[in-house]
Amino acid sequence: MSGGGPRYERFEKVKVEPEQFLLDVRKEKIDRVVSQRTRNFTVVLDRLEDSFNMAAVLRTCESMGVQEVHVVINPEAPFLPNSRVAQGCDKWLDVKLYKSFAECREHLKSRGFQLYASAIREGATSLYTLRFDTKVAIVLGNERFGVSDDVLNAVDGTFWIPMRGFSQSLNISAAASACISRAIAWRDEHLEGGSGDLPPEEAQALRERFYVLAIKQRKRLFKKQP
Repeated sequence: MSGGGPRYERFEKVKVEPEQFLLDVRKEKIDRVVSQRTRNFTVVLDRLEDSFNMAAVLRTCESMGVQEVHVVINPEAPFLPNSRVAQGCDKWLDVKLYKSFAECREHLKSRGFQLYASAIREGATSLYTLRFDTKVAIVLGNERFGVSDDVLNAVDGTFWIPMRGFSQSLNISAAASACISRAIAWRDEHLEGGSGDLPPEEAQALRERFYVLAIKQRKRLFKKQP
């Protein structure tokens, strides 16, 4: 005897579309964020050792629309940003790790970047004279020692943040905030269309990725999706 009803019907796997789980207001927020993302300005962290600083810089990058962060690992301090400070911002970023600055430099140079390191030394230029209309990466160094000699010998130039008070240095996270804010503001003021620069196909891929990341139950919903 043959049976019937839902119990006996063949199950057809249906592909889950992430946008169906998001409210329109959330999708609009993601679309706006993607439209302001840049990969033509990026940050390189050279051998940081403090987890709070690591997290603070990532959070600044994400909040200002910088999509990529490049990290030269400190062999004595693994790159483990403090989760309480990061507040989950790292899931929205592309964080690339390198064993050496040479490896990082090679990658960025192959993509057409100019690299400038933060360092107070003879010949360094003011942050406020830098232009950000091409592909630019700024390198920020270790909390105690600054950028390494390997960095100084390989970058295209150095810059410093002008100080107007008695203090002549900033914590790495504060310095990063100042530099990133300046770069994004410059791009917004001088570039047609503002600081966002992702081509349509890349923007769409990032948008789809963010749609998935915005769903709290994504691991369960998309675990078996192709």
